[in-house]
Amino acid sequence: MSQFSVKLLLKTDTLAIRDVVCDGACRQASAEECAAATHLVFPYRGVYVRHLGRSDAVAEANQVLFFNEAEGYRVSHPISGGDASLDLMMDEAAVRELAPRGMVRQGSTVAFHQQRLRIDPRTQALMALLRHSLSRNVAETLEAETLALTLIRRALGERTSHAAGASPGRRKLVDRAKVVLSTALTRRWTLAEIGAEVGVSPVYLTQVFQQVEAMPLYRYHLRLRLARALDLLGRYDDLTALSVDLGFSSHSHFSAAFRQAYGRTPAAFQRSIRPRRGF
Repeated sequence: MSQFSVKLLLKTDTLAIRDVVCDGACRQASAEECAAATHLVFPYRGVYVRHLGRSDAVAEANQVLFFNEAEGYRVSHPISGGDASLDLMMDEAAVRELAPRGMVRQGSTVAFHQQRLRIDPRTQALMALLRHSLSRNVAETLEAETLALTLIRRALGERTSHAAGASPGRRKLVDRAKVVLSTALTRRWTLAEIGAEVGVSPVYLTQVFQQVEAMPLYRYHLRLRLARALDLLGRYDDLTALSVDLGFSSHSHFSAAFRQAYGRTPAAFQRSIRPRRGF
């Protein structure tokens, strides 16, 4: 019997992300298993075979696999060494909104027609960025959710239903989202919370915000917080306290984000605005 290690990396109202590692001890097909919900699984190390009825799928790093709710399957490991995958569980409404027409079966439960899809190198890199950022506690919730939706959107193929330009209605929606963010600048928002405030789904919110502002919503929020840091740096001696007050996960995260945006660290900026001693 193969042994699993499962680490929960993120859980919000919109999605859950887990890092799943299997030692691959079971070389023969396992007993039938059944997923409790629909998952998108991105293998990133090792190989296993998923047996679904008469259809077999080799799970490796060039594929995304779909595990449908209540659909029985078996797993075997043709080579030793085990395997590891990033496992994403999505809100059903979000999956239906992201998946192109014809990819998901009609019915009360979300289910994909195909067992797997091939992914490209950019999708692989995006998945790795998401996994490493969460594992190292670098990505904040809003950023991680946005990266995950982008990953799923790219893996499934872009939908075009929201591809029209920035209409007055979309600009008004984005303006409402900006006001929401500004009411609690240091809050660790989730996409579901912001979407509920402006009356749209998290998927639609991320798409429209990107169209109107030409940047992800999380990055816009980050820039607002960094602009606030510029305002406050003259009043703080303790930069760790400032980073905490601005809602950053650590001083190093704050410093790296500040440097990427402004070309210098907060400490260097602070030194540049201090009164100079006369000679």
